[in-house]
Amino acid sequence: MPVNDNRSQRSGSQQTSTDNTSIAINTAKDKWSISSRIFHWGSVVLLFITWLMIFFRDYGEGYTFINLHKAFGVSLLLWMLARLCNRFVSKDPKPAIMPNWQKGMAHFTHFSLYLLLIAMPIAGLLMSMYGGHGVSIFGLFEIPTLVETNRSTARFFNDIHVDIIWPLIVLFTGIHIAGALYHQFVQKDNLINRMK
Repeated sequence: MPVNDNRSQRSGSQQTSTDNTSIAINTAKDKWSISSRIFHWGSVVLLFITWLMIFFRDYGEGYTFINLHKAFGVSLLLWMLARLCNRFVSKDPKPAIMPNWQKGMAHFTHFSLYLLLIAMPIAGLLMSMYGGHGVSIFGLFEIPTLVETNRSTARFFNDIHVDIIWPLIVLFTGIHIAGALYHQFVQKDNLINRMK
């Protein structure tokens, strides 16, 4: 009988080891690729810095912060275009288990944020160019005005940039964060770990 107990213990130990390996593999499959995670958090940082430059313009040399705002905005545009390319070439993680309406809402929110984060700096660039201003990229080089100056068109793109796209970014970012927190603290399914 003791021999059988030992065999049983060894068998149980082997089974536990196998289970742990299986769990580790499944966890890895649940995560987004490392490149997707870098692009995600990089977008967050760039968007936050771009907003900060507008916030600080009233507390220093206004033109300096506006120029930095534009430079970081162009950086965000290029980053998002690269992120979009990465989205097509990187592998998706194993689909999360959730109701179809939540999946649909998540896909719509992600699509909207991609679209808005690309449209926002484009509208800003056009606003500057139609206003007769080039865009300095951190003093390294300047994107020249590629269109004829037109103040009314500049105001049009300013309204789109400030009054339409920005509030929508805040709205969809709030929905995105609320969804992530709901899964983390209400559903308790550790969905946030997919992007860590």
